[in-house]
Parts: sequence; structure tokens; C-alpha cells
Amino acid sequence: MIDFPDGTVPPDRNQPLPDDWHYETTVAEVETIIEQIELGELDLADVFEQFATAVHYLQQCEAFLSEHQQHMDLLIETLAEED
Repeated sequence: MIDFPDGTVPPDRNQPLPDDWHYETTVAEVETIIEQIELGELDLADVFEQFATAVHYLQQCEAFLSEHQQHMDLLIETLAEED
């Protein structure tokens, strides 16, 4: 399994996100990384490292959105059953 620069591994869809994790903060981090890469001022090794970090953050975001989509689907299903 690939380790990310921050020492973590890709998120497992069954593994909960840390309590202090925030979607908006993570998206802002990805945007910052993209800006750094687009400026073209990073060494190639740093570009790869930052890209891997951005992928890791995006996987966290995807897991978060997927989990909440499932929760919303369940709530909608519950509402439909009440009718």
C-alpha cells in the first residue's frame, strides 16, 4: 500500500474520518496545492509529493460525501415509507 507524504495511507471507505476533519478545510488544502503546482515553482519531486497529497485529500472528500449521500438516501427512504 502507498503511504502519503504526511505518513498516512489511503483512506479505507469503512474507516471513519478523524473527529477534527472538515470537508471545507480539506477542499481549501487541495485548492492551495493546485495553485502551488500551477505556479510551476516546485521541484518535480515536490510536484509528485503534493499531487499525492491532493489525491489523498480528494479520497477523503469522496468518502465523506459518499457516507453522507447514503445517510440522505436513508432519510429520504424513511420519509417515503411514512407516506
